[in-house]
Amino acid sequence: MNNVRLPPRTFLDRWIYRTVRATARVVGVSCFDLRCFGREHLDFPGSGLLLSTHQSTLDPVLIGLMQNTELAYLARKTLFKNFLFAGLIRALNSIEIDRESGGLAGLKETIRRLKQGKKVLIFPEGTRSSTGHPAVLKPGFISLARRGSVPLVPIAVTGAFQALRRGSRLPHYAPLCVVVGARIEPEIVASLDDTALLAEISNRLADCHRQALAHSLRSTGLAL
Repeated sequence: MNNVRLPPRTFLDRWIYRTVRATARVVGVSCFDLRCFGREHLDFPGSGLLLSTHQSTLDPVLIGLMQNTELAYLARKTLFKNFLFAGLIRALNSIEIDRESGGLAGLKETIRRLKQGKKVLIFPEGTRSSTGHPAVLKPGFISLARRGSVPLVPIAVTGAFQALRRGSRLPHYAPLCVVVGARIEPEIVASLDDTALLAEISNRLADCHRQALAHSLRSTGLAL
């Protein structure tokens, strides 16, 4: 299986990424009361695998705007059917993954990015939530976590499901919140078997989700 070889990042790619990130920051804060917590857990040099809950197509943008460096992320092959949209998400540093063929090429490209010191975002639930709450994780990311030998960072997003759920064409107002949890260092990953690692990631994502919900309730004055 050949790796997915993307062309080098051009000046235009970097300009689009920075423009989208800056615009998303302004729109997120001013129109959706966006709040981000735990950004210090992303402040480490080198590569990392960011594991996030998945509520909406807004999630990569919401997580990407928290960092001043570029973030890569996995995007399913069907998103690349539209020429213009494909050009946009490639400029935003997406890695195409073909689930029907097992996604091996995209996963090999992900490993390559990690070895180059990049941070990569994946959604271990496999697809967007149908309820807005964390779903059962698929174990496919575990081999990637082990082969990458990089810190794992749990992240939860709340409000994106209400703002732009599956099937919606236009966003609606909802307060948005992103919570980043403490990193799981490679040594800890190596010490856990697959079952224990899956449980650890699930628990940390659930905890981040609870924190994000609590922050959202406080911001709307609904907290007890």
